[in-house]
Amino acid sequence: MDLRRFVSVTTFPPLMLIALIAPMHAAKNASCTFETFSAPSGYSLSMVNGVSDDGTVVGQLVDNNAQQFVAFTRSPGGAYTEYTVPQSSSTWLYGRSGTGLNAGFYQDNANPEHIHGFVLQNGQYTIVNYPKATNTWLFDVNQLGASVGSFSASASLIKGFILVNGKYTTIAYPTAPATYPVALNDNGEVVGTWAGTSISNGMVWQNGTFTTVNYPKSKYGTALTGVNNSGVIVGNRLSGDKDFGFIYENGVFTNIVYSGASYTMAGGINNNGLISGQIYLNGNNTLGYTAVCK
Repeated sequence: MDLRRFVSVTTFPPLMLIALIAPMHAAKNASCTFETFSAPSGYSLSMVNGVSDDGTVVGQLVDNNAQQFVAFTRSPGGAYTEYTVPQSSSTWLYGRSGTGLNAGFYQDNANPEHIHGFVLQNGQYTIVNYPKATNTWLFDVNQLGASVGSFSASASLIKGFILVNGKYTTIAYPTAPATYPVALNDNGEVVGTWAGTSISNGMVWQNGTFTTVNYPKSKYGTALTGVNNSGVIVGNRLSGDKDFGFIYENGVFTNIVYSGASYTMAGGINNNGLISGQIYLNGNNTLGYTAVCK
């Protein structure tokens, strides 16, 4: 998803912008109990994203033979189900609600330059396309059925949106060429990223108000990936080609660290405080995880 140039937005109420001043001392490591898992036979883990309240994890796999991205759900008992949207070349899942509704997007097989959002439940796909947009990315859906995502507003601009009862409200950070609302809770609190030309910034949005949440002294920026109903946020501080997971609660950052790993990424958090993500070991060796952290 390329970064795009920002233009003014008039489709939602005037914004209030709040810059959060993060603590400048070093964040401590959280105390986490991990449960790890590997990709199913014939696949490799690409991304481990959200986790629903029952502990089901969603994300992407790579088919080792076809080298194709396929979406997956993994049950708390460890059972994988793979998904490929019909007429797609690649399929991704990013979020899952407590009612088992999944959110994602796919690449159109006939028109590879086109991306379409979808929701998935009980094996049935419902396509979600922002009106007149070439590309729509759907990232998450909450228990009330509201969903968030992004769309290509022009060739040089990506805006975000929240979709509630069939009505779109635009989410676009002023002066930013790209806004990605990635997750939301049942209280309408949205987290994600707004990006400039080289640095990403973590954001919280609710009722037209933006708050920037940045991990202290993160060279390449911050990306927020999940929020639960208690307002606990997970995300990643960006460092070159590595992303380091963290928890943000009550103004305090704590690091998610798996002992012996090169780095550990955070993908999502559910309303029970269970965190999902990915552990990168040596070389291409990677594991998915769920964790309870204190």
